Amino acid sequence: MGRKLRQGDPWMPGFRYGALLPPLSLNLLVADVARAVAFYQQVFEAEVHYFDIDFGALRVGPAEVMLHADHTHEGHPWTADLAAGKTRGLGIQLRLLGIDPDKVAARASEAGAFIAAPPADKGHGWRETLVRDPDGYEWAVGVLIPPAKGPLRPT
Repeated sequence: MGRKLRQGDPWMPGFRYGALLPPLSLNLLVADVARAVAFYQQVFEAEVHYFDIDFGALRVGPAEVMLHADHTHEGHPWTADLAAGKTRGLGIQLRLLGIDPDKVAARASEAGAFIAAPPADKGHGWRETLVRDPDGYEWAVGVLIPPAKGPLRPT
């Protein structure tokens, strides 16, 4: 579908990585893979398995995340909207439980990232913050707080 700019062989064959993915993973199209990888490392302390100019593979908390450069999806129906600079991810919020929202917000602030909502205790039982990555994808990260934290049923 799209084109590859990478020189040489990939880190592993695509079918091998595909077989290693959990039942649910994220694939984000990004303008610049290196910029996105740096953001996820700095703000979310992501574990980076691999990245090059076309593709990145990382773990953000418990989530496996793939980053594909826009050019790898040339010919896809999204191509025109991506080239036009349309908002990415509008209408979806990526939620990750188990990551300290106060630490993420502090690192996001240091990185100059957009914080859509500072850390706050929410009625749905999370202390969370909303942070957008350089491509505009919004992440809600948080931890459980009382009364959600603890037994779900009275003992």
